[in-house]
Amino acid sequence: MAAPLARRRPVGRAARGGNAKAASAEQAQRFEELPNIGPSLAADLRLLGLVHPRELAACDAWSLYQRLCTATGQRQDPCVLDTFMAAVDYMQGAPAPPWWHYTARRKAQFGPI
Repeated sequence: MAAPLARRRPVGRAARGGNAKAASAEQAQRFEELPNIGPSLAADLRLLGLVHPRELAACDAWSLYQRLCTATGQRQDPCVLDTFMAAVDYMQGAPAPPWWHYTARRKAQFGPI
């Protein structure tokens, strides 16, 4: 007879208490509630001194990216800039496409970084 299956522990959102995304920019209270932002990028935004998602509406994504590179002492992957662009736009009222939809715009606007 086979041994009973072990009960699986929840992973991902369920394990973290359900980090669901906010239905709108106005409802977001934590960075993790923004589309495209997970725990790591949320920590990066806090490292830069931001405390609430609404602050992103007044930010420049390129400036955030450069500040993060300086704060960490290393060049960040360009997809971080794509994600910052998506988050800033979202908090300024734009729809929430996946961060990679910003790649072509980033390349056209900033060239190779």
